[in-house]
Amino acid sequence: MKLKMGPGVLVAAAFIGPGTVTVCSMAGVQYGYLLLWALLLSVVATVVLQEMAARLGIITQKGLANAIKEEIGVRWIKMLVLGLILSAIVIGNAAYEGGNIGGASLGLEAIFGPEYQSFYPWIVGIFAFLLLLLGNYRVLEKVLVSLVVIMSISFLLTAIITGPDISAIIQGLFIPKTPDGSILNIIALVGTTVVPYNLFLHTSLVSEKWKSQENLKEARRDTVISIALGGMVSMSIVVAAAAIPSSQITNVMDMTKGLEPLYGESAKYFMGIGLFAAGVTSAITAPLAAAYVANSCFGWNTTMDNIRFKLVWMTILLVGVLFMSVGIKPLEIIKFAQVTNGMLLPIISIFLLWIVNRKTVMQEYQNTQFQNVMGINIIILSAILGAKSILTVFGLF
Repeated sequence: MKLKMGPGVLVAAAFIGPGTVTVCSMAGVQYGYLLLWALLLSVVATVVLQEMAARLGIITQKGLANAIKEEIGVRWIKMLVLGLILSAIVIGNAAYEGGNIGGASLGLEAIFGPEYQSFYPWIVGIFAFLLLLLGNYRVLEKVLVSLVVIMSISFLLTAIITGPDISAIIQGLFIPKTPDGSILNIIALVGTTVVPYNLFLHTSLVSEKWKSQENLKEARRDTVISIALGGMVSMSIVVAAAAIPSSQITNVMDMTKGLEPLYGESAKYFMGIGLFAAGVTSAITAPLAAAYVANSCFGWNTTMDNIRFKLVWMTILLVGVLFMSVGIKPLEIIKFAQVTNGMLLPIISIFLLWIVNRKTVMQEYQNTQFQNVMGINIIILSAILGAKSILTVFGLF
C-alpha cells in the first residue's frame, strides 16, 4: 500500500534546521549518548501536541490562531494573546531565518568551496523564494519530502558508519542522566524540537489538505511517522558527533574532520548536503508559518496565492538573507525571540489543550483522559524549561 505523506513532513522539516544540527552535534561531542533521552522525550511531546493541532485543524477547518481568537471572549485578553503570538512568530522567525539561510549556505560552502560564499545566502534565498512563490501546497510537499529524505539519508549514513555502541545508545535513550553542565544542552535539545510555530503551521496546512473527519486516522499516521523520522535524524546527528575523538568543534562542519578516517573525503559532501537540506526546509517553513499566523491574527482568511500572505513570507525571507549578506548578527532580536518563545510554548499549549477539550468546538473528537494527562505534563515541563531559558538569556541561571 502506498503511504501518502502530508503536512507532518513539513513539521519534521521545520524542526530539523541548522540550529538542531548544531545543538545535536555539540550534545554528542560533549556528552556522547547520555542526552538522547531528552530528544526521545521531545519527540513524544511533539507528537502529542502536533496530533492535537492536526485534529483541531481537520475538525474546525481553521488555523490555531483563529480558533484561539474565536474562543476568547474578553477583548483585551484576546488582543494580548494575539499580540504575543504575532510578535513571537513573525519577529522571532525573521531573526531565526538568518540562521536557517546561514546553515544552508554553509552546506553549499562545504560542497562547492568558499570562493563564492558571499553569493550563497542569495542563492538559498532565491531557491526558497521560487518554491514559496509557486503557492502550491502539493508542490511544496513534494520538494520538502525530497529534501527531508536526502537529509535523513545523509545523517543516518553518517551515524551508521561510525559504528556506534548499541547498548550505550539504548541506555542513553531510556535512562535519564544530567551530567554536570548539561542543563543548557537539555533545554536546547527540547527547545529545538518542540517548536511553537509548528503548531500554527500544522493546523493551517492540515485544514487545507484534509476536509473530512474521516481523514483523522490518516493525519495521525502522517504526524507520528513524520515526527518520528525527524527525531531519528536528530538522534543520528548526536550519535555521529559522539564518535568524534576531539572536542575542538567550533561549528557543525568541523564534524567532518572526525569522520574523514572512516568516511574519506566524501564526508564533507554528505554533511554539506544534509546541512543544505536542513537549512532550506527551515528557510521555507519559517516564513510560511509566519504568513499563516499573520493571516489568522488579522483575519484575512486568504490563501497562499493572496498578495498579503505572500508579502509576509517575502519580508521574513528577505530579512533573513540580508542578515547573512551584510554580516548582521541580530543578537537582541534573537534574545527577544528566545524570551517570547520560552513564554509562548506553555501558553499556546494551555490554549491548545483547552480548545481540544471543548465539546462545542471538537464535538465527539475531544481529548481522551490519557491525552490530557500527557498534555498537562508537557505544559509543566515546557513552563519549567521556558522559565530556565528566560533566566539564561538574562544571565540569572
